[in-house]
Amino acid sequence: MSHLTLSLAIDFVTPAHAQSMLPAISVEAPTRQSKPSVTPSRRASAARAAPRRAAAPLQPVAPVPYVVPSRGTVGALTPSYAGGQVANGGQVGLLGNRGVLDTPFNQTTYTRELVENTQARTLADVLVNDPAVASALPRNIGREQPVIRGFLLGNTAVGINGYFGLIGNNNFNVLDAVERVEVIKGLSGLLNGQSPDDSIGGAINLVLKRARNEPIAELTTSFASRGQGGVHLDVGQRYGEHKKFGIRYNGSYRDGNTEVDNQSLRDQSHALALDYRGERVRVSADILHNEFSGNGLSGRSTLSTSLTAVPAPPSPTNFWIPAWTGIKGSNTAALFQAEVDVTDWLTIYGGGGFFDNAITPTIANPTIVNALGDTTSTPFINRQNRHNHTEQAGFRATVETGPVLHEINFNTTLWSGQIDGSRSTGTPVRSNIYNPIPAPFQSIPELDVVKANVSSLNSYGIADTMSVLNKRIQFTMGIRRQEAASDAFNAITGATTSSYNAGAWSPAYMLVIKPLENVSVYANYIEGLMMGTIVDAGFQNQGQVFPPYKSVQHEMGVKVDWGRFTTTVAAYDISQPAQIAVPNSPLPIYSIDGENRNRGVEINTFGELTPGWRLLGGASFMDARQAKTQNGINDGKRAIGIPEVQVSLGTEWDTPFANGLTLTGRAIHFGEAYADAANRFLVPSWTRFDLGARYTFASPWNGKPITLRFAVENVGNSSYWMTSAADRQIYLSAPRTYLVSTTFRF
Repeated sequence: MSHLTLSLAIDFVTPAHAQSMLPAISVEAPTRQSKPSVTPSRRASAARAAPRRAAAPLQPVAPVPYVVPSRGTVGALTPSYAGGQVANGGQVGLLGNRGVLDTPFNQTTYTRELVENTQARTLADVLVNDPAVASALPRNIGREQPVIRGFLLGNTAVGINGYFGLIGNNNFNVLDAVERVEVIKGLSGLLNGQSPDDSIGGAINLVLKRARNEPIAELTTSFASRGQGGVHLDVGQRYGEHKKFGIRYNGSYRDGNTEVDNQSLRDQSHALALDYRGERVRVSADILHNEFSGNGLSGRSTLSTSLTAVPAPPSPTNFWIPAWTGIKGSNTAALFQAEVDVTDWLTIYGGGGFFDNAITPTIANPTIVNALGDTTSTPFINRQNRHNHTEQAGFRATVETGPVLHEINFNTTLWSGQIDGSRSTGTPVRSNIYNPIPAPFQSIPELDVVKANVSSLNSYGIADTMSVLNKRIQFTMGIRRQEAASDAFNAITGATTSSYNAGAWSPAYMLVIKPLENVSVYANYIEGLMMGTIVDAGFQNQGQVFPPYKSVQHEMGVKVDWGRFTTTVAAYDISQPAQIAVPNSPLPIYSIDGENRNRGVEINTFGELTPGWRLLGGASFMDARQAKTQNGINDGKRAIGIPEVQVSLGTEWDTPFANGLTLTGRAIHFGEAYADAANRFLVPSWTRFDLGARYTFASPWNGKPITLRFAVENVGNSSYWMTSAADRQIYLSAPRTYLVSTTFRF
């Protein structure tokens, strides 16, 4: 299907030359820049005022592209870059949309085209293209947990249209409704505030689809080994004068056996997107819902302290956890957003949403007790219901003071959440990772959930980006005030067991210099926030409330846009506080004097090397150390689960000998890492290769494109352990997996 490409012009009342200083923003995924144009109402007014010529017949008014100021983010996308796999920028939290060369961070924005062509089923399938991002969990465990720059990123740290807390800790399959996946590497306290689950390594934002200017109707069927079939429907259209109203629906259903023995998954999801785009007002509403269930979910394995080394991994299809374990649940989220251009230099915005989920997993996390691979585990049911609310409000303004252009951004964020839970256990079972032993079914009672925790995060932040020389030099300074509160409750009595309420200031400084038009040099100092601690009994300072912990990042980098190919290099240093007990008499003192330190260099590349040959990925080199530990026992030792080298490099080639045929390949390498803080258990490095192809041809029925896709992940069926950031926990890799899909357009 052909796509109408629209771009957004720049709109302010500052002097005309200032308009060239901001990047163009588009409502879809364009590849060419926008041109300033008048709005439909203004053009109509001009037409009525013009004198009529008797000899000339009236001509119809040509359609005018829809335009919004570059300050707008609702329904606005940065242009796609050459090759279409990534975008030329994305939303940078508080700072709004920024182009790649104007962003003082290492950010990558993956497009819908990449998601579809790689047949990504989960967020982890998209993030595998980024060398600075790892997945701590295999696909079929019922939830996701990315690792960015060596720090775990919980699902609640994944935003939807810039709003966080709309995704729970378990899988929430919204990927079919996503237009962009925006990844910022590094701390983002100023940009997004404190994460609901204390993640500091980065931020991920999912931009949902909107109706395009041309109607869309696509049906995709899919199959994954060994028997996971699926179907996805994507339809949308715009209505009314100037196509102001839009509606888009995405629905999918997947069911069947997975590539792992004794494992099956079922998932259905629905996403409805409504939007309105007026001359000065933009409004959107999204409703998301999915239901899921599965049997025999993969689980973590814990290394017993009696082991002297990590056992060799078994066959990747092995499943030594009871086959009757699994998960069932549902997620529902809704989000409303609005933007108003009050003047030509000021835009105000606001919105809010909620998230509800209910999950009931039956889990058996085994402990590997000896080198023979014997395991023991106690199955349990850990029911959890989560209720979140999130709101935002703020403004973006552009003003001039002499030769300096100011882009001023202010927002306030409100998030509150409640977790209800219950836990019931069964009886121990034994198995073996090499020769799984079937376990008889256990009827574990499902207890009623009770209130376990209530939390809130409220913040307000402001930033001013000052630029001169047509944005060749940009300096941003800002600060955010974060307030965090939390109450925990006894599961039996309902009494409050602990209460936390504290706040902290989080400043940031960022610099961008463009010595050449296509070269950007940047540096940043920014902080990340984690909720502090209430000191427990057994310490001399029992009851002390610590303010949110501040992690600090120093980063600098260089970005070069070669025209249709971009390379970036980033170097960073992150220090994270850690808790230790300081010896004292008669009781030790609980202190935040510990420290973990991650230093690294990231090399990224994307775009087209030559027409028809695309490259995406790079390499990450990291030195993650425990700097200050309890009694200095582990000082200088490597951090848990973090490799020194990580590589992800993918390529696509449009073959010249067969029109419409594209061959794809990807290599992923994960260096050796330790599974424990004492560095006793070394997990070997691993390498995975993926291959694929797709073929697009005209439909014999309607002449529109049909796309066939085929891929093989883990071509060599390699078996390896994946490490987690948790002590002595490892996960088995996924086996060779075949993926097939066909997209029909109507």
